[in-house]
Amino acid sequence: MSVKAEEFGRIKLSRRGFLTSIAGAAMTLAAPGAIASVVPVPVCVRDRKLSFYNTHTGEKLSATFWSDGNYLDDGIEEISWLLRDHRAGISSSMDPKLLDLLYQLQGTVEHQGEFHVISGYRSPATNELLNKRSSGVAKRSYHMLGQAIDVRLPGFDTSQLRKAAIALKGGGVGYYSSSDFVHLDVGSVRHW
Repeated sequence: MSVKAEEFGRIKLSRRGFLTSIAGAAMTLAAPGAIASVVPVPVCVRDRKLSFYNTHTGEKLSATFWSDGNYLDDGIEEISWLLRDHRAGISSSMDPKLLDLLYQLQGTVEHQGEFHVISGYRSPATNELLNKRSSGVAKRSYHMLGQAIDVRLPGFDTSQLRKAAIALKGGGVGYYSSSDFVHLDVGSVRHW
């Protein structure tokens, strides 16, 4: 079963971007309340695909999570398994909005490499363990909801990745320069 994607984009002013913006404006008029928390993604794209490398398990995956206006359960399930809590061997469905945010970020920085994943889903037990070890781990982390990910894009400056993520205003953005990764979540817009 697929979930119909809601879309609206803040797109660069190219011809395609202009046409996409017009389509988005029409959608806004049709459903104004549904647009507020959606990450901007171009409506002209037929498929959305992401590639990952899990730094803890060594697993790699390229999966399409959206096609022809619908989220794909199989693609989301594959991604969710790769982003599982590797300590506990538990997966949870990742929020499609997070995948949209990653897709938009990758398009914004124009870097098509694999996202190297430091942390995806975390079970409550794993999150509690990490919270006791580090002040940088929130007690009520979005990781436990499948709404956060810690990543880097090899070959792309992580501080620039952070700037691009902040500009998207798709949720929370944290920058951990000493560990060379960016935290992204689809919670409230904030950064640290």
